[in-house]
Amino acid sequence: MTLQEQAGPASGSKDVTTASFRQDVIAESMKQPVLVDFWAPWCGPCKQLAPALEKAVAATKGRVRLTKMNIDDHPQIAGQLGIQSIPAVIAFDKGQPVDGFVGALPESQIKTFLERIAGKVSGGVKDLLDAAAQILAAGDVAQAIEAYGAVLDEDPGNTAAIGALAKLYIDQGQLDAAKAYLDSVPDDRQKDAEIVAARAALDLAEQTSSVGDLKGLEASVAANPNDHQARFDYALALAAKGQHDEAVDALIEIVKRDRTWNDDGARKQLIQFFDAWGPMDEKTKAGRRKLSALLFR
Repeated sequence: MTLQEQAGPASGSKDVTTASFRQDVIAESMKQPVLVDFWAPWCGPCKQLAPALEKAVAATKGRVRLTKMNIDDHPQIAGQLGIQSIPAVIAFDKGQPVDGFVGALPESQIKTFLERIAGKVSGGVKDLLDAAAQILAAGDVAQAIEAYGAVLDEDPGNTAAIGALAKLYIDQGQLDAAKAYLDSVPDDRQKDAEIVAARAALDLAEQTSSVGDLKGLEASVAANPNDHQARFDYALALAAKGQHDEAVDALIEIVKRDRTWNDDGARKQLIQFFDAWGPMDEKTKAGRRKLSALLFR
């Protein structure tokens, strides 16, 4: 008998059956996010995942509930969800599956997953992050840098603070400093949303550092509207000047005129803009609407 069979689901979690699924998962997810860990007694990676998953869920201090379902005894739900490999963890919120992962992820990635589901970790670090964001919103860049540094004093691997600091240094034109911060992030955290966004912003800054004069590029586009390279460079120059809506419109115009230009380069550059600005930024939302309206009309 394996350790998983001996112990069953980890303490702090609840066994779920096909019969109890509606109450224990669907109904409970109306109050708070509920994770379902699909496992089986013969699954070695399930045994590896269980303690890390339990520890990470416990750190949310009740904001996320953990349940477990043995797919050998209860295969129906897993089949309905299309689960073909275990361990598989599915998060339910407001009665619907909203996110998930497959495999025995390390604890750092489980934490990132839970942050997407239930927000950032609570306590002192969260308070410091909130304070730093408020300082930045007030326009005090120097003080914001110090505040995010205080976060890293408490939590050296905090990717929200690292990403924010990198973006601040990018805005100051200190690209080497930004790169040093981003390169300090371990490989298993490089896909965290804050790091992806900061790297996209760094790549964009490096691109825009070599574009031509804004007025000259504008004149080139006016003289030849089908000079897509000039319009592309013009979009980068606009973005570098903070004229984001105009930059989006310039790239949209290239997509409209010639989708195949430069191997779909205008659309790809738009995606890089969106990554750099962040998925919840109003500029990104507006840009995505414009792109979707063009591609799916």
